[in-house]
Amino acid sequence: MKLGELKTAGHLPTLIAAFLYFDFSFMVWTMLGPLATEISQSLAAHGYRLDPNQKATLLAIPILSGAILRILLGFGVDKLGAKKTALISQAVVIASLFYAYFRGESITYNELLAVAFGLGFAGASFAVALPQAGQWYPPRLQGLVLGLAGAGNIGVVLDFLFAPKIAEYWGWQAVFLVGGILSTFIFILYAVMAKDAPADVYKPNPKKLGDYLKLLRDRDTWWFSLFYAVSFGGFVGFANYMKVYLMNTYQVDMSQFGLQYLGEPNVKVVAGYFGALCIFAGAVLRPVGGGIADKLGGVKSLYIFFGAIVVLAILNATVVHSFGLAIFILFLIMANLGMANGAVFQLVPQRFGKDMGIMTGIIGCAGGLGGTALIKTLGWSKGAFDSYAAGFFIFAGVVLIAIIGISLVKTRWRTTWGLTAGGRI
Repeated sequence: MKLGELKTAGHLPTLIAAFLYFDFSFMVWTMLGPLATEISQSLAAHGYRLDPNQKATLLAIPILSGAILRILLGFGVDKLGAKKTALISQAVVIASLFYAYFRGESITYNELLAVAFGLGFAGASFAVALPQAGQWYPPRLQGLVLGLAGAGNIGVVLDFLFAPKIAEYWGWQAVFLVGGILSTFIFILYAVMAKDAPADVYKPNPKKLGDYLKLLRDRDTWWFSLFYAVSFGGFVGFANYMKVYLMNTYQVDMSQFGLQYLGEPNVKVVAGYFGALCIFAGAVLRPVGGGIADKLGGVKSLYIFFGAIVVLAILNATVVHSFGLAIFILFLIMANLGMANGAVFQLVPQRFGKDMGIMTGIIGCAGGLGGTALIKTLGWSKGAFDSYAAGFFIFAGVVLIAIIGISLVKTRWRTTWGLTAGGRI
């Protein structure tokens, strides 16, 4: 993977800062997922009970707002530069976290929805961190560099490991306090370490609104949006809904397992541990997927990853009825989704290298919309059928459509822009 070249071919402090910024932003963005049970119980104690659809909506709002805001921040990267855009966005996130903490158990459902929208700015950090890191490095290293920067997805693992335990001892609102303090620390660290690429390395190309519309008329924009709606949308959707899914499906099994093997009586904490295990696979393997795509080509890699996801999703919907096997299948699903994320962004900078700011925003928006749709689909499936099987079948069908899409574009890509892209297609 040529890791040694990262020190000489670009700016390593910026790559590290981009990773940390995205890592902790992703942690904050998905914070409601591992706290969904605790927050819903707190609301119920104050006379407001959430049905499956309302719970799904609360979890989906940060993903939806993060998706839309990615376009706005992508615009900011082109106009203001990545560093200024990141600092402004991070300030909004910090304010949202401290608001939730100070309101505490007095907070209402509508206020939580507003906080959830503010957390979307953390999710939109994707549109800043990736282009900022990528601007410093040549095409041959894009898969690895964007995979490393994007591995900030691992932040959601920290949520699932620590948020339920913090909530158990000090209340769910204390998790927002910890998030606010950590986000403030990252704000300072990023301000010191990160630098925008100089003109001799990367020449900014600010766009007008018409230029954005022109990119939206390019059919490849929509193909990449579909592929990322599947890969990243699947990852963030399952990550954010993981605890709710495990609690609703395997609560008794987790309780027995926790007492027997972990000495942990709190099933919500056990759900957090196993959710973290599955999510870790997708987060840590993203750069591996980028590296595989650098060697095999992004198209072939996506065939492999998406094909595995289809089979695994169908298995989970049909033959998986035990907690241990479900965790194994979910682990593999998340691993392949993470690697597919890296593969998609091995291709994007080769096709849209001069427009990475806005393209990361557009495609990242599609990923967030995909995650929102998945969360709402799972919530609908549970509410309508008291089962998640229909949700997994629908997801498998969408991934299959993406595989068909790859087949439709691969020859054109390889015989047009792929000839001069600088990397394997």
